[in-house]
Amino acid sequence: MTTVSPFRHVAYPVRVFAGDDALSNLSAAVRRTGAVRPFVVCGQSIANRTDLLDRVTEALGEKPAGIFDGVQAGSPVPSVMQGAAMAQEAGADLIIAVGGGSAVVTARAIIIMLAEGGHPRDHATKYPEGRPPVSPRLMAPKIPNILVLTTPTTAATRAGTAVIDADTGHRLEMFDPKTRPAAVIWDSDALLTAPGDLCISASGSLFSGVISALQAPRVNAMAAADLLSALGLLVENIPLVRKTDDGSARVNLCVASFMYNRAWDTGASGSALGVVSALAHSLDTRYPDCDHGAAYSITTGPGMKFNRDFNAAGQARVADALGVRERGDSDQDAADSAAAAVTGFFEAVGMPVRLRDVGVPAEGIPQIAEDALIDFGLHRNVRPVNGAEELEAVLRSAW
Repeated sequence: MTTVSPFRHVAYPVRVFAGDDALSNLSAAVRRTGAVRPFVVCGQSIANRTDLLDRVTEALGEKPAGIFDGVQAGSPVPSVMQGAAMAQEAGADLIIAVGGGSAVVTARAIIIMLAEGGHPRDHATKYPEGRPPVSPRLMAPKIPNILVLTTPTTAATRAGTAVIDADTGHRLEMFDPKTRPAAVIWDSDALLTAPGDLCISASGSLFSGVISALQAPRVNAMAAADLLSALGLLVENIPLVRKTDDGSARVNLCVASFMYNRAWDTGASGSALGVVSALAHSLDTRYPDCDHGAAYSITTGPGMKFNRDFNAAGQARVADALGVRERGDSDQDAADSAAAAVTGFFEAVGMPVRLRDVGVPAEGIPQIAEDALIDFGLHRNVRPVNGAEELEAVLRSAW
C-alpha cells in the first residue's frame, strides 16, 4: 500500500485585473476596501519618465491623498521611514504601490511602520547563535494595499518584507501576512513602461525561484502543477520581451509569478536552493550595480552544483522539466545537465552569469559570503553549510 504525504493549500482573498486598460479597475478596487485616502508609493522613474501617475489619478477619479516618489532599489530604511512619515501626515488609509519589486516592498514596509512604529530593526527576524531564526509576530492591524505592477515581481503576493539597514548594509526581514495586497493590477501599458532589461531581470529571479521550488525534496502535485506551468510561461515569454512591444508576454510573466507564489502557499519550498537566495541577497545588497535578477542568474547554476550530491533526484526532476535528461542518465548526470541548462538559459536571454561581469572584485567575495551566513534562506538549504569558506568556493566558481 502506497502512502500519500499530506499537504495543504492556504489561499487568501486577492483580486487580479489583467490586460489592456486593467488600470480602470483601480477605483472600484479602492472602494471595495472602504478606504477614502489612498496614498501612492513609487520611484522617480515612474514619476518622471512615465504617465502612470496621471493614469492612476484618472483611474481613481480624484487626486490621491499624497504621493511618495522616493522608492529606491532594495528598499533602504531611510527611504521607507521618509515614506512612512509622509503617509502618516497625509492620513493614508490605503497604499497604492506603482512599480516593481522595490515599490511593492517599500509600500509593505511603510504599512508595517505606520502600524508598529519604531524602526524596522525592532520587527525584523532575529538570528540567535546556535538556534533557529525567530520572526516577531506583528499583531497591529494594517491598512490595505493595492499593486499596479510594471514588472513580474515575485514580491507581489508575499508576506515577507526585506529592507536594507543603511547602518550595516544587511537585510532586515519582516514577516506579516496582513500586508498582502487586496488587489493586483497587470495593466499591459503599465507593464510596457519598464525597460526590457528590467523586465528580464525581474523574470530571471522568478525563473531561479521556480527552478528552486521544482527541485525541493518534496513537491506535492498541486504545487508541481503551478510550478511546471510557470516554468513553461517563463521559457516561452522571457525571450519575447525584447522582440515585441506587445504587452501579452509581460502579462504572461506576471501570471507565472502569481502561480509561483501560489505554489508556495501550497507547500512549495525554497530549501533546495537556500544557498542561492542567501548569496543573491548578499550580492545585490553589497553591489548596487548587480541587480536582483543578475544576482540570481549568477548564483543559481553554481548553487545547484554545490547541492548536487545532497539533492540529485530533485535536480534530475528539473532536467526532466527542461527536457535535458538523456535516456539512461543517472540522477547525478541529469543534475549536471540541469545546472548547465539553467546557466545556458540565463546566457541566452542576455543575463550575466559571472561575478566579474557585474563589477564584483575577487577580493569582495569573502564579505558576500559572510553576509550570506545570516540570511534566512541559508538556514533552509538542503545541504548544510559549514562556514563562510564553503560559500566563498561557490562564489569563486562563479567569478
